[in-house]
Amino acid sequence: MAGPDIQIPDITWRDNWREFPFWLVAIFAFLIVMAILVFTDPDIREAFLFIIPGIQITLYITLAGFAIALVLGLLAGLGRISSNAVVRNIAITYVEFIRGVPTLVLILTLAFVLVPAVSNSFGVDNRNVSIELRAILSLSIIYGAFLAEIFRAGIESISKGQMEAARSLGMNYRQSMQFIILPQAVRNISPALGNDFIAMLKDSSLASVLAVRELTQRARLYAGSTFRFPESYLVLTFCYLTMTIALSLLLRWYEQRLGKDSR
Repeated sequence: MAGPDIQIPDITWRDNWREFPFWLVAIFAFLIVMAILVFTDPDIREAFLFIIPGIQITLYITLAGFAIALVLGLLAGLGRISSNAVVRNIAITYVEFIRGVPTLVLILTLAFVLVPAVSNSFGVDNRNVSIELRAILSLSIIYGAFLAEIFRAGIESISKGQMEAARSLGMNYRQSMQFIILPQAVRNISPALGNDFIAMLKDSSLASVLAVRELTQRARLYAGSTFRFPESYLVLTFCYLTMTIALSLLLRWYEQRLGKDSR
């Protein structure tokens, strides 16, 4: 008696060729060429040595700003789903206002209008507020609105039965949200949070308009003083691309691991 026919998928080299990450090869090729030039070309190396100290300020602004943005985003996200009409409308106003104004305009407005107004209201001399702190506060307020929508979507992705089950066990709303809903929501939205962290890393370059000496500002200063624009901005591109590609690959690995764990 003949057995059932077994269908063997027709996997050819063309299928593997289509899936090959040519984009990643092209990016790595650029990074390798730039790394070689840093060691072999005196002009590129000089530009690199002048610009690279700005990476410390770039990472400081990004990490501090994102930490504050997480808190603001969580509070605004909870406000977006609040049953209290006042709280909900305040959260919606904050989110929609931020989303409706260009990021560069918001940074200038927050740094030179809001921060001085708030500092003066608390009796603090506006000149004592460092430009780095203004950049951090500006980016955190802006990204807090973006993260609010991510938190809202993450919380709403959890079945309402989870909340009902927690309340039936005697937990109040805060306990149910803290111990049942938020841990699951944060797990679901962690890849999206990672993407926004990478986006903030890139947007930290906008702090250069405040004369913060991060990577972009140092590149502008070097280009302006030496008129070596190709060297300056190729090195700047190399620095940002190295960081973002490394973080993107790490995020992809985490997403794959998260998918395996969920299965």
